[in-house]
Amino acid sequence: MRGISQDAAGGPEVLKVVEADRPVPGMNEVLVRVHAAGVNPTDWKTRARGRFGSGATPPFILGYDVSGVVEAVGAGVMLFAPGDEVFGMPRFPYPAGAYAEYMTAPARHVAPKPAGLDHVHAAALPLAALTAWQAVVDIADVRPGQRVLVHAAAGGVGHLAVQIAKARGAHVVGTARKAKHDFLRGLGADELIDYTQEDFAETVQDIDVVIETIGGGYWPRSLQTMRPGGVMVSLLPLDDRFPTAQARGAGIRAGFMLVEPDQAGLRAISALVETGRLRVELDTVVPLELAGKAHELGEAGRTTGKLVLFITE
Repeated sequence: MRGISQDAAGGPEVLKVVEADRPVPGMNEVLVRVHAAGVNPTDWKTRARGRFGSGATPPFILGYDVSGVVEAVGAGVMLFAPGDEVFGMPRFPYPAGAYAEYMTAPARHVAPKPAGLDHVHAAALPLAALTAWQAVVDIADVRPGQRVLVHAAAGGVGHLAVQIAKARGAHVVGTARKAKHDFLRGLGADELIDYTQEDFAETVQDIDVVIETIGGGYWPRSLQTMRPGGVMVSLLPLDDRFPTAQARGAGIRAGFMLVEPDQAGLRAISALVETGRLRVELDTVVPLELAGKAHELGEAGRTTGKLVLFITE
């Protein structure tokens, strides 16, 4: 099978097409023929440092987000059968190998693909949508009428968090460049701040939940906007710039969240898609062999929505 591999740390140029053996599903695993694979920041960060957060080193095949068709099932699998269309984010944060024509996955790390959604759009969903779902629903437990601030609201996670918070009945405030405001209004955002022209910390108040995707100076400034008793979910690891003492003093629950494989979450996301309350925006779709180009676009930091690798019909 074809896959995208690397032998060393480096820029997008280290990614290359290789021929590899087709994997065999183990117990409680499915073999998926990959139709499309999402591209996420964790992919290009892993490529650049030449090491997964779990410790795996090259050579390896990147990629977590997958949409495809079950080709075979391992012993013990009754949830799926060959021919089933599935999507998911297997094994995160351990290597999964979605940048390839085939990959294996624990059966409970995938779910039925949303009805009516093509593989390219479905592959754009899992990691970003699960991150948004777990932050907004599982951790923050957003409720109707609450005020939610989403940073980088037009990004891969951000534009999904906006919609999930709206589906929960929240009033959503987003930060994004002016050129992206119409897009975000179309997703339901109630207030928008052009971070290049104004300081959100001076204009936004009474926030119950912050979905923080940027880090650094955004942490203490976000805290200034919050009501006592609120929740700040950081999607980046905390460092000494995080205002831990101030948050504790204000009665604000704050911390770092790392997304997990979650079949129940995938099914909930699928239900939102199928009822028209959630849609994923595609920025760019390229064939598998142009994975390096997708990484270049992602690292530039100007995408709206998601990047996807197209692999097969």
